[in-house]
Amino acid sequence: MIAPGATIGILGGGQLGRMLAIAAAPLGYRCHIFSPEPGGPAAQVSAAETVADYDDLAALDAFGAAVDVVTTEFENVPASALERLAERIPVRPGARSLRVAQNRIAEKDFVRGLGLKTTPYAAVEVGADNAASDARIGRPAVLKTQTLGYDGKGQVVLAADDDLLVAWRDALGGRPAILEAYAPIEREVSVVVARAPDGQVASFDPVENRHVNGILDVTLAPAAIPPALAKAAREGAERIVKALDHVGVLCVELFVTEDGRLLVNEIAPRVHTSGHWTIEGCETSQFAQHVRAICGLPLGSTARRANACMKNLIGADVEHWPVLATDPAAHLHLYGKAETRDGRKMGHVTWLSPLGTPPTAPDWPPEGTA
Repeated sequence: MIAPGATIGILGGGQLGRMLAIAAAPLGYRCHIFSPEPGGPAAQVSAAETVADYDDLAALDAFGAAVDVVTTEFENVPASALERLAERIPVRPGARSLRVAQNRIAEKDFVRGLGLKTTPYAAVEVGADNAASDARIGRPAVLKTQTLGYDGKGQVVLAADDDLLVAWRDALGGRPAILEAYAPIEREVSVVVARAPDGQVASFDPVENRHVNGILDVTLAPAAIPPALAKAAREGAERIVKALDHVGVLCVELFVTEDGRLLVNEIAPRVHTSGHWTIEGCETSQFAQHVRAICGLPLGSTARRANACMKNLIGADVEHWPVLATDPAAHLHLYGKAETRDGRKMGHVTWLSPLGTPPTAPDWPPEGTA
């Protein structure tokens, strides 16, 4: 156990790191941020900040000497940085979780190896039989980069008449890619799950996620799916977190098909946007749960206090903050980002409703906006 009073090192300086640092404070921990960009959302609420690239070995060594445990707030930190730090102090989660999640082929191979289902997929890369992959997967399909894609970036939908190789060259620059069959989706859901160093596991209720332009717009908790399907989603997420020997929070995103099947889409080995509602909606937030897990404290209850709707404030959405701030039912979180850009997550807002009441997305923009 890493006792209160210790310092948690967080690789990454964005809003997820910010909310981790805020959750760590009531438990008695300080946070030290390591990020290439100075003064980001996480550093604004933390005790210390190291500004350096993730491949700066001297900076990593000094950072490791200054903290008691290391975690990450996003999955695209080089796994080599975690391996370097792990020579000195506990790193939770470990490099394996990142290596699996950082490559979509490795991720789907891993999930399939556990007996869980995904959409059919095939590699598209130099030296591969791309024509055979195209014929096997069929159309419509989604072509994605194997690495570094998020929020709808690095992917393109292919219709019947689209040429795979042209799209691969023009849209993805010929980078290693994955071709995925387009599933008949009824809705998208996700499960946030945590695992402690002693193997204890606790998952939150599955939630429904609605996207706009590839970016999560609204999360509804809980997802309106049959209890048996919700149970299967949680069991699948728990199987993944155990098989990875993952310590901390992890999110599994899934498709619910029109014929009622569950397909694993992606793994995020970190706290996740679809878990923001847990701050107000659960006995333990995903952020406090992550702190508990990486420090070896007992995991907290994942019971819902209420049903919830969380809306991301993307780009100009944040300009509605004055109206949201006057709404006593709106739980407003702003991330402290100085520049508003299209597609950038600037904050989020959560509305609660009584247990047993279906969560509903509010009208947008909010009433009272000029």
